[in-house]
Amino acid sequence: MTDFWSDVERHVVRYGGAFTPEIIARAEGSHVITEDGRRILDFTSGQMSAILGHAHPEIVATVRRQVAELDHVFSGMLSRPVVDLSRRLAESLGAAQDAIDPAADRLEKVLLLTTGAESNEAALRMAKLVTGGHEIVSFARSWHGMTQAAAGATYSAGRRGYGPAAPGNFAIPVPNAYRPDFTTPDGQLDWQRQLDHAFELFDAQSVGAPAACLVEPILSSGGVIEPPMGYLAALQRKCRERGMLLILDEAQTGLCRTGTWYAFQRDGVVPDIITLSKTLGAGLPLAAVVTTAAIEQAAHERGFLFYTTHVSDPLPAAVGNTVLDILERDGFDQRTAKLGDQLRRGLLELRDRHDTVGDVRGRGLLQGLELVADGGAKGIGSDRLGAEVTRRCLELGLHMNVVQLPGMGGTFRIAPPLTSSEEEIARGVEILDQAITEAS
Repeated sequence: MTDFWSDVERHVVRYGGAFTPEIIARAEGSHVITEDGRRILDFTSGQMSAILGHAHPEIVATVRRQVAELDHVFSGMLSRPVVDLSRRLAESLGAAQDAIDPAADRLEKVLLLTTGAESNEAALRMAKLVTGGHEIVSFARSWHGMTQAAAGATYSAGRRGYGPAAPGNFAIPVPNAYRPDFTTPDGQLDWQRQLDHAFELFDAQSVGAPAACLVEPILSSGGVIEPPMGYLAALQRKCRERGMLLILDEAQTGLCRTGTWYAFQRDGVVPDIITLSKTLGAGLPLAAVVTTAAIEQAAHERGFLFYTTHVSDPLPAAVGNTVLDILERDGFDQRTAKLGDQLRRGLLELRDRHDTVGDVRGRGLLQGLELVADGGAKGIGSDRLGAEVTRRCLELGLHMNVVQLPGMGGTFRIAPPLTSSEEEIARGVEILDQAITEAS
């Protein structure tokens, strides 16, 4: 044990916050298991990715079979798992689109990659090439990845100290109903006026080269903030007025996490490009960019290039097909909606009991619980409280992730595996309740 942490200190680059003070030896279902045998309930699905839990037997079987048959090939070669997954993603998105606008151009052309940052990078590259512009609009508390263009569109963290970002990136305010900046006479968020003002500022700064608006349908790292109904449709109109493409980053919200197959279904908005990652590989590195045939054709004619070492790899694609098999067969959209209702009820009860719980928000099994200062003061930070609750949860056997941003309290991003049982959901809420009580 001592040697392990000594080696960490000497040899491991620190790439974010502090490391969790446990040595993880294995994982199964909704739990990760330490070297000393302690079982920790995982309310973050790994890095928000393991939607089918850890070591799902069908995923394990697929990996074992596929790695022995065909794991990696030259990037210009294609295999059946890649083409099958591309077709099935197109069919899945087509079914979602039919309920919104059957006449809309189909999201049917698929590029399979490895990470969410990479898929956003490819989507932005494609949008710039097709539109001829370079200006990108994103939410002020967004997280889209750590590669160049994705990092340029990321505002929640990581901007200081790295020199100038690529020109043409613009932030617009987040429509946060709990902390409204533009308000109606009764104090509610006036998101339409906020959005109008945001694009007035964009227009004033634009050099006339708009390319795309890249947003999450629910901001996750930004504090689990869900734009109000009508917002995404209004945002899409702003984009179309300016010749911009609307790119929805559904890395964390896609594939049943929110209780529907895709989060955009609630809003009745079909994007020009959708990016997927985390949930698609159920814990393995797999991502996708999906767009229309017209956009793909225009990009191809202009020489679209996104040639990477692991583009169209058959091993993760085979896993993606198994993920779709399980989600479809077992009706995980409906299952997640039911479990999400249970989780939300439990969190709302915590809000009613604890002054330090200011807000509960989210959808399905992506929920946010915002901690505030004692007495419910929104404007006062609660960094120490968030850290203490996180620490105590871990001691009690629950892994939680708290997002702490300037001007906000600490917000827990709660995203258990979709395979969690009702008992595990209840147990997680019970531990969180105890930790908040003791920390407060």
